[in-house]
Amino acid sequence: MFGAHSDDFVIGAGGTLAKFAEEGKKVISVVFSFGQMSHPWIKEEVVKQMRSKEAIDACNVLGINRLVFYGLGELKFMEEYKGRNIEKELMQLLETEKPSKIFTHSQEDPHPDHKSVHQITLELWDKLPKANRPEIYTYSIWNPVSLRNDYPYIFYNTTPYFGKKLKALNTYRSQKFHIIYPVILLFFRSFLEGIKIRAFSGEKFFRIK
Repeated sequence: MFGAHSDDFVIGAGGTLAKFAEEGKKVISVVFSFGQMSHPWIKEEVVKQMRSKEAIDACNVLGINRLVFYGLGELKFMEEYKGRNIEKELMQLLETEKPSKIFTHSQEDPHPDHKSVHQITLELWDKLPKANRPEIYTYSIWNPVSLRNDYPYIFYNTTPYFGKKLKALNTYRSQKFHIIYPVILLFFRSFLEGIKIRAFSGEKFFRIK
């Protein structure tokens, strides 16, 4: 699971990740930024500690096996990604773990950091040996609907895990106001996708690779 900020993995795919974890699958969440800009009036190190603790608590709720932080500066993803040679570290991670699926931000998401993570994901995929290339799925955060209907997609029934997703979101105490809009979209999408599969809630992902 690739997410630009510490709460994206919960908002975008929390129910599905909890489902995978319960089924015994190994789930790794890669977070590219601590989200230091969310609290500019607080010292950066304090914000890092606060937001990393929230993400760890969310992972524990969902049953995620491993959390990896890279601490890129917000709105400076590509610059710092290349300058710090994060690509090498991520390639090692992918070659070691050999994931069958990678979930990443949608190319339609307007947030620049989300767009950067999408770009990074595709660049990494291109450099992997063909035999080890995983399927790539995209999830939405800031885009209310997806218009890329030419891609195949998959639904997961997340009804049994909806409570876990809400509990995981509640661990982000510092983000009560920052995530109001994406959480509203979360509820909207969750119930809409649920209707399509005759369930209370669902999550939909487009397969782009």
